[in-house]
Amino acid sequence: MATVILLTLTGLGLAALYFLIASGLSLVFGLAGVLNFAHGLFLSVGAYATWWAAPHIGLPLAVVVGIAAAAATGALVELVLIRPLYTRHTEQVLVTVGLSLAGVALLQSVWGADARVFPRPERASHVTGILGAKVPDDRFLLIGAAVLVLGALLAFLRWTRYGLIIRAGVENRAMVRALGIDVRNAFTLVFAIGGALAGLAGILGGMYFTSVSPGQGASLLIFAFIVVVIGGLGSITGSAIAAVGVGLLQQFVNYYGAAGAGDVSVVVLLAVVLLLRPAGIAGRAVTA
Repeated sequence: MATVILLTLTGLGLAALYFLIASGLSLVFGLAGVLNFAHGLFLSVGAYATWWAAPHIGLPLAVVVGIAAAAATGALVELVLIRPLYTRHTEQVLVTVGLSLAGVALLQSVWGADARVFPRPERASHVTGILGAKVPDDRFLLIGAAVLVLGALLAFLRWTRYGLIIRAGVENRAMVRALGIDVRNAFTLVFAIGGALAGLAGILGGMYFTSVSPGQGASLLIFAFIVVVIGGLGSITGSAIAAVGVGLLQQFVNYYGAAGAGDVSVVVLLAVVLLLRPAGIAGRAVTA
């Protein structure tokens, strides 16, 4: 029983991390139609900015710096690289893939290829006993952050002016432009929000894995893309549901199966979903 509880909460913690990355991907694709392969770079920027700033200004302020740096990177990428390519999808893929590779190389040239020990709040190093299972408290930190982000995103999309513009832009971008609304500003905002969410995921991922490395963002992005496809491209709630399924499946199969079987099982789940429901759990590109 204790093992099941530990695996469940650890799987939910991993699912929360996947969701934080996937939510930004879903938001960007839902409005702009861009599959951003450089999203992992935003994650790494947030993690490294926090790691660098923590010894100078303390971890709480460093987290703010990391999220802000990732958000600024997302907005800058949209303004400089993506905006001229909205109607050229092949070029979008090439540019974002190239940027991802260049970002990893840049991080390696500045801080080296070795993993760095990531700072953690003292509370995250503790464990909590639940029915005989000793669960690290960083799992609860991840789960709580994901729940808050999900609620905040849904509230933003449903009850704010820019949220309504984004939802309308997803449904009919031409109509929004005809109403005199500059959708380009919404695009930049969405990339900034996606970058901030990826930065937060990078920070919490650093605490979860206790280290940060240049290639960490790219490796996590693979599973985030699987979550986005299973949940339905552009769906926030679909991504949340898919993340829970992927995180739990990966943890349980890795524990009870052979080494690496959890990763294989996630790919099998992706194949099954694509065969039975090609549009994913959500069924269509929606934002909530």
